[in-house]
Amino acid sequence: MNCTRFTAQPLQELLQSTKIATLPQLKTALGATADLTVFRKLATLPYRTSYSHRGAYYTLDTLVLYDEHGLWSCRDVHFSRHGTLLDTAAVLVAKAPAGYFTDELEAVVHVAVKDALRQLVKRGRLHRQELDGRYLYCAVERGRRQEQWAARQAQQRPEDGLQAAIVLFYSLLDEQQRRLYAGLESLEWGHGGDQRMGHLLGLDPGTVARGRLELLSGQVLQERVRRVGGGRPRAEKKRLKS
Repeated sequence: MNCTRFTAQPLQELLQSTKIATLPQLKTALGATADLTVFRKLATLPYRTSYSHRGAYYTLDTLVLYDEHGLWSCRDVHFSRHGTLLDTAAVLVAKAPAGYFTDELEAVVHVAVKDALRQLVKRGRLHRQELDGRYLYCAVERGRRQEQWAARQAQQRPEDGLQAAIVLFYSLLDEQQRRLYAGLESLEWGHGGDQRMGHLLGLDPGTVARGRLELLSGQVLQERVRRVGGGRPRAEKKRLKS
């Protein structure tokens, strides 16, 4: 019984000619009837699947010129160096200086992202916080998230020069300094200051209160960001038994 042998060359030639192609087009070019045969040959090439059109289009990385976001479009089909829409949204939000509102991210990726963002928040890959009646999506890592929130606050209210200066200065501080500075500003505001500064800087009001109490009591660690014992526990070194 003779077995038909396929090579990846027809796939490569088709994609070099058309830049993008669907699975049926690839099967026709290869002369194969099974999807698995195409995928086996694609695996030998540096191929990329679209994040739009439910991943129905394929291209070669060697043909792509990604933009500053790592995105590329061809005839209204969109590809990303980051992979799927979920992975792309996670990366872009984490890198955004001031996070993203849904419509802002959609303007970048040119597809609907509401469901993708909801899934990323549910899976713990992104954080969202309400701002002026809308959800702002930010990185999960706390320090990065606080920087994005502060930057967004400054963008939302550029007419308030003092507030913009506060959030800009805050973004330059380390973890302990941010807490203490928030507490200091809270003292200036008086009653309700913890909540006000927490909202402005993206902090839990309890964290602001902690910074305020540390300042009032003089219990400030001058050369340590975390208290002794804070952070990840030190791993014990195992000794080999003789």
